[in-house]
Parts: sequence; structure tokens; C-alpha cells
Amino acid sequence: MAITDIQSFAHLAAADIEALGHELDEIRTDVEHSLGQRDADYIRRAIRIHRGLEVVARVLLCASRYRAPRIAGTVILATAKIIEMMELGHNISHGQWDWMNDPEIHSTTWEWDFVGPSSQWKRSHNHVHHTYTNVHGMDADLGFAVLRMTRDEPWRPVHLVQPVTNLLVAALFEVGIAVHDVALERRLLGIPRTRLGAEPDIELARKIARQVGKDFLLFPALSGRAFRHTLTANATALLLRNIWSYLVIMCGHFPDGAEKFTTEHVAGETHGEWYLRQLLGTANFTAGPMLAFLTGNLCYQIEHHLFPDLPSNRYPEIAARVRTLCDKYDLPYTTGSLPGQFWLAYRTVWKLALPNRLLRRGSDDAAETCSERKFSGTSSVLPVRQATDPITGVRQGLRAALAAVDSARRQVDQGRDRRLRRRWIGIRTE
Repeated sequence: MAITDIQSFAHLAAADIEALGHELDEIRTDVEHSLGQRDADYIRRAIRIHRGLEVVARVLLCASRYRAPRIAGTVILATAKIIEMMELGHNISHGQWDWMNDPEIHSTTWEWDFVGPSSQWKRSHNHVHHTYTNVHGMDADLGFAVLRMTRDEPWRPVHLVQPVTNLLVAALFEVGIAVHDVALERRLLGIPRTRLGAEPDIELARKIARQVGKDFLLFPALSGRAFRHTLTANATALLLRNIWSYLVIMCGHFPDGAEKFTTEHVAGETHGEWYLRQLLGTANFTAGPMLAFLTGNLCYQIEHHLFPDLPSNRYPEIAARVRTLCDKYDLPYTTGSLPGQFWLAYRTVWKLALPNRLLRRGSDDAAETCSERKFSGTSSVLPVRQATDPITGVRQGLRAALAAVDSARRQVDQGRDRRLRRRWIGIRTE
């Protein structure tokens, strides 16, 4: 089962959780007070880069009759679309740049280059996903409503094909998000499933018509004889953007260590516990400046979920302070390489295609789904909650508890393997 008591799981006292919350509030205040010209220059420079790349790509696709420039144009166009979605559309729609009071770069006016209307996405993503991150039964982004990514989700035969479904989710990522957003919009407005043609449906249809007309009719038509090549290039660029955005989101939400939670925990959640849930429920991956820019700085998914409305260019400096807090309270800071984090998430897709009875670990201590019950029956090897190591003087909490449980489990597994080897040797010598 997922986490029902985050205080017990995190090995923190209530006072420690609230102290952690206050220290995170201080980080927010410090960043807000230091926002200024360099941050405004950053986002305006990002917009210029995106627009410049798109112009270059369109010229190459329209004016060239040769294969190499067309391939270059396709790659450049995909890069421009990635930047527009990840660094611009996503982050501006979060309100990260509203403090500038620029009517163009504002969450209320920016419409991203995406088939789903940004207004619908903001309600489902900003107000639902970021409020109830990884809460089973409340966060519809947990598995994108079609993938089983936690053992709390009851297994159904349809999950056997989720490795294939997962590939479709990657290829059609923007379409899936648009359908997901309009479905949630209809539920929030109380629109019956049988009623078609409601306002959210019309809004989505208009946006789809606009995007299809632009990418599959207008720009190919401007290419004249190169219509077919430009059409193929646009479709390829959209596919590459979908796969890239899917990859980034998977690495931020589903590797081992990105914990899941139950509705019981959320019922009485405090401000400090909300911060702690965001910290424990998300994951980062390592990236240099260029890779970070292409991810919209969502390689810092932990920082983004702690402070979703702070400018993304500040996440690297925020990350250094968050890691210091994790060390102070002995909390894990889940990160790894991009390939490594994606492999862990992808492994979960394949693993949870099977029913729980066929899986090795129980539903409370699996790598992708665990809870405070993970520590049941192991109190003899665990540190006292938020104790201080008498030798090193280092505070001991969740990281120490996880290390102790893993060590104890390895000893049990090694003992079982030794017994199996002795039994096998005994059978062979008879």
C-alpha cells in the first residue's frame, strides 16, 4: 500500500516537519525578494531562441530541395517545439513570470503550441496534479489514467498490454494530455458523459483545428512543391517533442524513490506535510545547462513541485539549498542519470503489468510502492526517530532507516541463497 502516515514513514516528529516547512518557506521568500532584471532577461532570451529556431527551421523546410537541409530543419523544428512546450508554455502557464506584469508573458494570456487549450491544462495540472501529487485516487496524472504505476491500483487483465500502451502514450503524449484535461474539465463542471458538444468540447475542438491547420495545412502549403516533405517534417517534429516530454515526465514522477500516498494521509495534511509529500513524491535527474534548458528545468522536478510558481531558471540554486535541508533532516533526495531514472520508471511499467501475486516484493516494501509498514517488524535495526548518531553526531532519520532495512533485507536474502545452495549441493551429491 502507499503511504498513509507520512510522519511515521519519514521518521520525523511533527515539530520537525513544520520546521522543515518553515525553512522551505524561507527559500521561497528569499527567491521572491531577489527576482529582477536577470530573470526577465532569461525568459525573454528563451522566447527569442525559440522563435529564431522556428524561423530557421521553416526556411530550411520551405526553401530547400535537398535531403540534408530538410533533416536539419526537422531537428531544429523539433527543438523549437520542445523549448516552447517545456520552458515556455509549461512554466509561463504555471505563473512563474506573472510578477513581471508583462501582458505577453503571463499565465492568463499565454497560449502554448499544443493541441490542448492551456486553460484546461492549467486546471488539471496546476490545481489538481500539483495539489495532490502522487495521491492515489486524487492525482489523475498518476499513471496518466491508463498505466498501472502503483500496487494500490487493482490489477486488471488490460494491464497485461501496458508495455504497448506505454509506447502509445509516448507517441501521442500531447493528444493524451488534451483528452485527459477535457475529461477532468467535464467532471469538474458536472457534465454527463453522454452530453457531447459542451463548452469544454468546443474549446478543445477549436484548438485542435487551429493546430492541425497550422502544422498540417498552412506551413506545408507555404512550401509549394515541398508540401509532402514539410508535412512529414512537421509530423516528425511533433512525434519527437511528444517522446521527449513523455521521457522527462516519466523520469520526474515514476523512478524508484518517487513515493505514492493515500487519501487518508491528505485528509489532515499540514503545510509542512504538503512540502514533505512533494519532496518524497518526485525525483530529479542530473543535467547540464543545455539539457536542463531543453527539459524546461524539469530535471529539477523536486524543486518544481516544491515551488511550481517560482522561475525555472532559479531551480539550480534552489536545489543546492534543498539538498542541504535533506542532509539536515536525513531525508532522501532522489536523483540519478537520465537513462538510469527512465530505466527505473520503464521497469515499473513492465513489472506492474503483472498481478501482485506474481511479484517478488509485497505491496508495502516494493521499490516503486512502499509505505510506513515497510519498517514493521524491523525496529531492532532501525535508528530512533530523528536520533543523533553517538559517534558521528549526524542526525538519523528516513535515509538511515531505509539503509538499515535494506541492509537487513540483503542479509536475509543472502541467508536464503546460502540455504538454497547447500540444499542444491546436497541433492547433487546424493
